[in-house]
Amino acid sequence: MATRNYGLSNLTAGYLFPEIARRRREFSAAHPDAKIISLGIGNTTEPLTAHIDSGLTEGARRLGTASGYSGYGDEQGLTALRERIAAAFYGGKIASDEVFISDGAKCDIGRLQLLFGPEVEVAVQDPSYPVYVDGSVLIGAAGEWTGSGYEGITYLPCVAANGYFPDLSALPEDGIVYFCSPNNPTGAVATRSQLSSLVKAATEKGAIIIYDAAYAEYIRDPALPKSIYEIEGARSCAIEVNSFSKPIGFTGVRLGWTVVPKDLKYSGGESVIEDWNRICTTVFNGASNIAQYGGLAALESAGLKEMRELTDFYLGNAAIIRAALEGLGIACVGGDNAPYIWARFPGRKSWDVFAEILEKCHVVTTPGSGFGPAGESFIRFSAFGHRADVEEACRRLPALRP
Repeated sequence: MATRNYGLSNLTAGYLFPEIARRRREFSAAHPDAKIISLGIGNTTEPLTAHIDSGLTEGARRLGTASGYSGYGDEQGLTALRERIAAAFYGGKIASDEVFISDGAKCDIGRLQLLFGPEVEVAVQDPSYPVYVDGSVLIGAAGEWTGSGYEGITYLPCVAANGYFPDLSALPEDGIVYFCSPNNPTGAVATRSQLSSLVKAATEKGAIIIYDAAYAEYIRDPALPKSIYEIEGARSCAIEVNSFSKPIGFTGVRLGWTVVPKDLKYSGGESVIEDWNRICTTVFNGASNIAQYGGLAALESAGLKEMRELTDFYLGNAAIIRAALEGLGIACVGGDNAPYIWARFPGRKSWDVFAEILEKCHVVTTPGSGFGPAGESFIRFSAFGHRADVEEACRRLPALRP
């Protein structure tokens, strides 16, 4: 019999979000009359906007005609969409053939590990999105679980004391570092100076940055960078992953992209983009053509306007949640340039706070410990929700008072 991939047995417990869903189901079964409101998982809730939806529906209609039907497309994505992404988000710093269209950022983050294999050293922000660590575990790069983290992972604490930006002296030599800004879960956004120091440190260590910019369209402060490629030197040390999921509600439609500059090389001098192209053409058949038509519509002037309006809406939710928490004396970050609010409950276990909020307020949140050791005693509140539900959840939060 074939043996099991060791990485699967090395994963700890269940993936964070299915575990939250399990606990919600159990609570709902025990309290069938409770109206549970979710401010937990970062799943969008509002309908697709009109112009973007028309791109999808027109794309689907086109497939029902002899002249408009298409089967397999280029694995790298529609040329027109690659060109539009390069123009709309990168302003000439990235060429269209350095953009690879995918079925979402999470999927690409998993596939990117194939570039580096099980021997690479990995560093992650702590706290951080769980797939960075779990993907490393699955490929065999994480080492053994120690009870508080994986021995092969370098955790870079991002806490209030360091302004949610890590000490970069710990970056591994010739390794990879996952970095997310705006950060999921904290909502903190790295400044231009901070990203410049990250690029400098990665260059000196021979490390490659995997930069997750999935929430970049929520940044409202014009002084804050939306892309790592706004930083000089990033083209030779960084891969950027992004997505249509959160800015236009494509969480279920599935559409994203990854940028791999031609300047990027391994320590041995080999081309990273050539390997990424090979991976995409080997294990991926390309994103849905219908989804890509929706992406094209999103990057037309009307679609960009709708994107701004939708992200403004969720940021409005975030402001309501943060104000409610701070009104209870709970310290928070995020919610201004990101759709997440990171709330601190000193001295308490995150899952205990999660349970209390669910029991007293009938509100689902996300325990901070699920994002890494530095997330203990924190709760992530998500601004993805209907406005009436967000307002009702905030009216319930005072039940947390002793």
